[in-house]
Amino acid sequence: MLASLPIVMTPSALRALVERIAREAGAGDVKIASAGDDAATQARFAASLERGDLATWPYDDAYAQKAASPQALLAGARSVICVAVPYATQAPHARGPLTGRISNYAWSVNYHRHVRAVLKRIADELDAAIGAPVTRAVCDTAPLAERAFAERSGLGWIGKHTNLISPELGSFVFLGEIVTTLDLPPDAPSKKSCGSCTRCIDVCPTGALRADYSMDATRCISDLTQRTDAIPRELRALMGDWIWGCDLCQEVCPPTQRASPRVDAVFSASGVSAAFPDLLALLRMRGAEHRRRFRPKAMGWRRPAVLRRNAAVALGNALDRAAVPALLQALREDGNPLVRGHAAWALGRIGSPRALDALSERLASETELTVREEIALALASWETFALR
Repeated sequence: MLASLPIVMTPSALRALVERIAREAGAGDVKIASAGDDAATQARFAASLERGDLATWPYDDAYAQKAASPQALLAGARSVICVAVPYATQAPHARGPLTGRISNYAWSVNYHRHVRAVLKRIADELDAAIGAPVTRAVCDTAPLAERAFAERSGLGWIGKHTNLISPELGSFVFLGEIVTTLDLPPDAPSKKSCGSCTRCIDVCPTGALRADYSMDATRCISDLTQRTDAIPRELRALMGDWIWGCDLCQEVCPPTQRASPRVDAVFSASGVSAAFPDLLALLRMRGAEHRRRFRPKAMGWRRPAVLRRNAAVALGNALDRAAVPALLQALREDGNPLVRGHAAWALGRIGSPRALDALSERLASETELTVREEIALALASWETFALR
């Protein structure tokens, strides 16, 4: 029953309406979950907090309680409409030297706007059909354990890489939810699992993934590229050429490899640089260029210094002395100590004699303590390199 609302459609008819609108709006799949609290999510969240897996994010027990309870988002919530929007497009084939990698989800438009448009269309038509506001759409905008409710709805299962895996769409999907007071017929949870497969765990360079389907986010490359402080030194060399996000665990996932979803062209990379940006240019990037190139995308919420820092790390991992002049310029001239420090690390990792002289010179003039420490460690790294 639909409580005291003025019923104009049966629950099954409303469900059919939801499915039709979602497909027309670009969703790859849509399922329904009950809106009861998710105790398993609360337990997993508590365990993650206790282990320190989420130490780089401002989450706490109160957030976990809210995320597991749709009632906290909409009083009287009875159902959660879960939507999956596929986004896996092919990377451009041409790639130049000294380029970095950007995760597939950030190649094009900010996905929040696209998914919200899908959710808004569903919510608006449901409200219109009922004749009253009975929905609240959510897409990374409020505490809700979207993967947990997507799994409960039958959209797929949470894999060992901690992403939702749709049997038809794979794991390259954006998730969005509509919490509603309507009592819609729920779908059954998926019975599939990862079984004995550990490919995502094996491919992760930093060892962030665990066999118990949990992840230490402080070691995840995607998290490392987004944090605003110094990247732990022991993890920098493991980041490879990723300057935003990481797709390794999903690229090796068998169900994702087998999937062939129809993907909206809006998610395609606008050009080679959208997927593989020039690292030297990125190291020089300032505010105006950042606003032009990245603000419209999902990675545009971080300041340009974060991307310059990431570019310095990727250049250090390239071990190409052609990057030394740009890194030296960043060490001497970049106004952000975070960038200068990581540039020093990169120079020490590359091991150029020219870099040695510049690092020694800069050590005498650098006033920022954290950068001085990075330079000193870089010089020590160069000495180790020279002895090999």
